[in-house]
Amino acid sequence: MGSEQFYAYRFTGQPSPYSSPNKKLPVASTLIEKFEVRNSPNCPFSNPFDSETLSSGASPSSFEVCTSFNQSESIHYMQNALQDIEKTLMASDEGPSGHTKWPQQWTHEPAGSNMVQPQAVYGPRYGLSGNNDSNINLKQLLIACASALAGNKIQEFENLVERARAFVSITGDPIQRLGAYMVEGLVARRELSGSYIYQALKCSEPVGEDLLSYMHILYEVCPYLKFGYMAANGAIAEACRSEDRIHIVDFQIGQGTQWMTLLQALAARPGGPPHVRITGIDDPVSKYARGDSLELVGNRLEFLSEKFKIPIEFHSLPVYAPFVTKEMLDVRPDEALAVNFPFQLHHMPDESVDVNNPRDELLRMVKSLSPKVVTLIEQESNTNTAAFFPRFLEALDFYSAIFESLDATLARDRKDRINVEQHCLARDIVNVIACEGKERVERHELFRKWRSRLTMAGFTQSPLSGYVNSVIGNLLKCYSGHYTLVEKDGALLMGWKDRDLMSASAWH
Repeated sequence: MGSEQFYAYRFTGQPSPYSSPNKKLPVASTLIEKFEVRNSPNCPFSNPFDSETLSSGASPSSFEVCTSFNQSESIHYMQNALQDIEKTLMASDEGPSGHTKWPQQWTHEPAGSNMVQPQAVYGPRYGLSGNNDSNINLKQLLIACASALAGNKIQEFENLVERARAFVSITGDPIQRLGAYMVEGLVARRELSGSYIYQALKCSEPVGEDLLSYMHILYEVCPYLKFGYMAANGAIAEACRSEDRIHIVDFQIGQGTQWMTLLQALAARPGGPPHVRITGIDDPVSKYARGDSLELVGNRLEFLSEKFKIPIEFHSLPVYAPFVTKEMLDVRPDEALAVNFPFQLHHMPDESVDVNNPRDELLRMVKSLSPKVVTLIEQESNTNTAAFFPRFLEALDFYSAIFESLDATLARDRKDRINVEQHCLARDIVNVIACEGKERVERHELFRKWRSRLTMAGFTQSPLSGYVNSVIGNLLKCYSGHYTLVEKDGALLMGWKDRDLMSASAWH
């Protein structure tokens, strides 16, 4: 089956079977360090919508704090912090007694008389073209904060951070919103609390028939995930177009959203559908974000099997990717093997963190399975081995483009946008800025580095379909004319304006 037939099913308007039937998860407020809640009303991790909901007595959002801490003191620490936040959220609008430093306790608007107004028209990225005070450039202020911290100039850093807090806002323009999270990441680095915040902010979802997960909202409102899924599915469809039995190993199955359109297309293949076996890998902690663990993914695939009349076999593998072995995958000689790495490999430690180099070791193990196709989708960013200050500059540039692109589809005061940025992007920003060593798990690399790794592991690059690329290009135009799509070095690069953000490639 050709890729043209496959992508005919992307725009059928079929209703999604992915409404979540999950039961309610235990309610937990967003967790953040004690000093941040007490000292900063503009702290981006305290959502104004959540606080209003709690204050009104209505049911708050169902946040699940997903942690993997084993130390009893860490658990005790977070429980105490959670209690403090719940008390703060339930407090009156006047704020905690004796609190005078930040009188606008839950406004989430910039404080002070020289607040930066939202831009009416975008200037260059980071530009504050709508600012009446020409002496304030928030980008330069954030860079100055990071520079002071990198130079261990603590008093200077504290003064700059206090100034920066007055100009950031989670409902402001892109640099103000990003600045809110970057300031907290810098403070977390100063206080050595980055790993606690990252674990508490691991993306969780409200559950129920009428609620979408934050990740699904992100999937719908911007094309980054769609780009990756379409590119990977197109490569798999091309490589396995004549196969009767297909085994897909997905190293980050998530909610299984990626496979709906591929399975629908395979079901309509001339000569009848193939038998499809899917091995879904996901870390054990992520089950809290789905409510019913990987069983929910299996139920969804069973639904698709009945609806599209295609035989689907699903095997769940709740194991951290570095610990996956050949035996766990049960590779069979009569099946065409497709291995999918969707925004996942950058979480694997490499030689700079672990002498065993789990990142390259996993690639060599996958190569030994003789896969028909391997798909790799990654962020186009260089934060793996960079020192703190250049890593901060790279993150500032990368996430500025991400935040700016969200404005194309979501109004700045929309609760959905705030939730997406707070719960799906903030944790990554904090980890990149505040953490080091094994605690820093957001370790992105540019495509040229991934190409080197895959080549050394024995892989050969496969060309991506020109038709698939054109379909993705048309999709991007539906979102904004500022999205870019270029083919470079055999990969497909998606970006926003002048910044590449995502890469997609196929290998065998």
